[in-house]
Amino acid sequence: MQTVAITTLGCKINQFESAAMGEALGKEGFQILPFEEAADIYVINTCTVTAKTDAESRKLIRRARRRNPAARIVVTGCYAQVAFEELQEMEGVNLIIGNLEKKGLVGFLRELGDEQRVLVSDISRVRETEGTALESFAEHTRAFLQVQNGCDAFCSYCIVPYARGGSRSVPLAEALAGIRTFAAKGFQEVVLTGIHLGGYGLDLNPPVTLLHLLKGVEAGRLVPRLRVGSVEPTEVTPELVAFLASSRSVCPHFHIPLQSGDDQVLRRMNRNYTTARFREVVESLVAAIPDVCIGCDIIAGFPGETAEEFTRTLAFVQSLPLAYLHVFPFSPREGTPAATMAGQVNPAVIRERAQALRRVSDEKQRAYYRRFIGQVLPVLVQRPDSDGVVHGLSRNYLPVVITGGNELVNREVSVRIVAVERELVRGEICE
Repeated sequence: MQTVAITTLGCKINQFESAAMGEALGKEGFQILPFEEAADIYVINTCTVTAKTDAESRKLIRRARRRNPAARIVVTGCYAQVAFEELQEMEGVNLIIGNLEKKGLVGFLRELGDEQRVLVSDISRVRETEGTALESFAEHTRAFLQVQNGCDAFCSYCIVPYARGGSRSVPLAEALAGIRTFAAKGFQEVVLTGIHLGGYGLDLNPPVTLLHLLKGVEAGRLVPRLRVGSVEPTEVTPELVAFLASSRSVCPHFHIPLQSGDDQVLRRMNRNYTTARFREVVESLVAAIPDVCIGCDIIAGFPGETAEEFTRTLAFVQSLPLAYLHVFPFSPREGTPAATMAGQVNPAVIRERAQALRRVSDEKQRAYYRRFIGQVLPVLVQRPDSDGVVHGLSRNYLPVVITGGNELVNREVSVRIVAVERELVRGEICE
């Protein structure tokens, strides 16, 4: 039995795909080990969002070689897709595969020889995608289904369209069938994932939308809980909001990328909305779904960001009814317009601005959690802990700790929220 260790850099989609590769390898008889252990084969699923992540990918390759000089090293992911020539020069790299080739990893490993192979296709020519299902993610209670890949947005800071190709969607019937299959296996929640999930279906013939997919799940009562990933503000329509407000299946938790709270910066980022539009979207969701959890991405220190522009961003996010922020310090990525823009911000200033935004995020998260003290929420129990408690997730994304045992796992139970302790919410089951 060959041993394989997988490590991942970057986004949730990359983490999802690494878990899918590990699941497929396990089913084919490979033994999966932690990356810190000596393995026969190391798989490094790379990110290329910034030059820093490229460097981290190279560091992981060297670390794998030191752990086991005799091991075979496989590199995949976005860095492999856009810069495989750089990886060819690295000693010890046996196989370089692109993002499209990830699904064939099992077959490639069985044919792995001494000579270096490069299998990276032109992802910009790809117009279709297949769904990727994953059962072993999140403690066997939440299943993840990738229904979309790629992106057509070309934001000025982002390399993803070059690394992932254009937006392409899994056909509607296939996506619904995937959800139905998970529900039949006993999963209580399905999480829809994609690089640009809000663009789902627009490339299909005939075109459909994310709303069509959500309505299909609701009409068929396919699964008790459906969770949606990131959706762009321009894609949150009044029709979508009205549906979400009445839905019994879709969880009231949405991640809406903001990136900046200043209109001038948004224009430089090539983001096609204004702060006024973003506020309208957030406030319409909160008005329709009062307990909704809304998070957003934001970049600190984008090129040309002045102190005044950052002050406006900080004030803007403070004024919004958000539950959390994902804060990203700007780091240039070669090949994107932002990498060569004038007015690159001093790294120390970027760090300071990121810290200020993270403080706002912490305050908002605690305030959001505290709103629910004394309320009863439906919580899906995900996993037991070692000290007689279990961990679960509410529909509106509260991580809840409850006294209980294994018999509660994969059940949605009614829980009264009793306390908030740092990043944890404590609850007690209602009899």
